[in-house]
Amino acid sequence: MARRGLMLIYTGNGKGKTTASLGVTLRAIGRGMNVKYLQFIKSPERTYGEALALGKLGVKMEQLGIGFTWTKTPEEHRNALALAWEKAKLALADPGIDLLVLDELNNALAISKFPIDDVLPLAEVIDAIRNRPAHMHIVITGRDAKPELMEMADLVSSIEATKHYYDKGIGAVKGLEF
Repeated sequence: MARRGLMLIYTGNGKGKTTASLGVTLRAIGRGMNVKYLQFIKSPERTYGEALALGKLGVKMEQLGIGFTWTKTPEEHRNALALAWEKAKLALADPGIDLLVLDELNNALAISKFPIDDVLPLAEVIDAIRNRPAHMHIVITGRDAKPELMEMADLVSSIEATKHYYDKGIGAVKGLEF
């Protein structure tokens, strides 16, 4: 029986969704799988520790976004999302990829400050995921996962914050958040 690719979603308001996807990524790399890692919100203008580490392991993590929705204009974000989705569609159709991580896709799909349905249509996302190569595993991360995606998934983990140092006024820490 041929291996069927699984779909994993890490969502919720707690810290650790990207970290969970990185754990899966490390296991896949260790098993000789071809991994593609795309980030929908993070910008290539910044440096991220996880991207540096994966680069040392031969996996390029691509930041396709332009940062938080309040850092640029809606049109700049829409353009970035459109390009990110085009790149993701190509990856979803690539039979050479064993594991595809769509980091922050949930965040992108949940944007409500400006319209995104024409540049990142949920129905098209669902269709592309359903029609990916049968062996391809997919990991999707980010807050506010769409119910339609959770229904399709083989695993959904909701990561909730019980306590966070942000609440004490401690900002992002190098090596822990980036």
